Amino acid sequence: MNDVYLASEDEIENIAKALSSGLRRKIVRLLGDRKMNVGEIAQALEIPQSTCVVNIQILEKANIIRTEQAAASKGVQKICFIPHREIVLPILPESHVEEDNFIVTEMPIGLYTDCNITPPCGLINDTEIIGYFDQTDSFFNPKRATAGLLWFTKGYCEYRFPKASGVINQSVKSISISLEICSEYPGFNNDWPSDITLWLNGKDIGTWRSPGDTGGEYGRLTPKWWDLKNTQFGYMKTWKVTAEGSFIDGEPAENVNLRDIDYMSQDFFLVRIGVKEDAEFSGGVNIFGSTFGNYEQNITFKIEVDRS
Repeated sequence: MNDVYLASEDEIENIAKALSSGLRRKIVRLLGDRKMNVGEIAQALEIPQSTCVVNIQILEKANIIRTEQAAASKGVQKICFIPHREIVLPILPESHVEEDNFIVTEMPIGLYTDCNITPPCGLINDTEIIGYFDQTDSFFNPKRATAGLLWFTKGYCEYRFPKASGVINQSVKSISISLEICSEYPGFNNDWPSDITLWLNGKDIGTWRSPGDTGGEYGRLTPKWWDLKNTQFGYMKTWKVTAEGSFIDGEPAENVNLRDIDYMSQDFFLVRIGVKEDAEFSGGVNIFGSTFGNYEQNITFKIEVDRS
């Protein structure tokens, strides 16, 4: 099970309401790591099935449990299960912290300005496949702008982020890039490491080893038409560069700092995401946009400035 980060007020309110009931907490504990149908849950807790259904609907709305239809001896039955082991409830979401000191750009994952990739590869949006699987020319299909998930085995995708008005006249304190990402394997394989590197203005600012191509349970945002046997979600990772160096999720990565980035000499920031040719684990890349996976965001580029 993967964890899920909740940021919106509606999500927080739904989950608080769902867990305010002792009965609903019993349902969650009962399910644990197993699947049960509604009748089995009602029988185990000695409650009417109608009561069970109402409480399951509340838990489902809060994304604490999920349900799926399965064949029964008479018609179909509703099977309940827990999709996430942890749900993170932030007291103060990052987007609300000192927002005046950040210039933020969100880039749809399909709006890369260059790519050099090797099949297996592909792109999809929330309603359809874009072009054809394992055909590199599909990465130049105009519909790529709508992509919610893209993947490739070797190579890279490159994005240009605007420098943003006013940055030249401000003191830049840090630059960070965050995105949902994981390894690439045909279908999915939770044990499939890949050394994924991010470059900023041509400088390697860190390599993160993804543990695998994650699947086996639906991503919170992943459309249900995208088969469960495929990649479902990734990991939210943040690369950051400061005057002291570069970091991945706060951990030191490379000895590259803001002076090395040379952001004054051009009108954009160049971000490349890929796997090096000599990577120890060359397990490909999946990049998730705002309509797939567990996190409702595209590639987010943040410039922290000192406005004092």
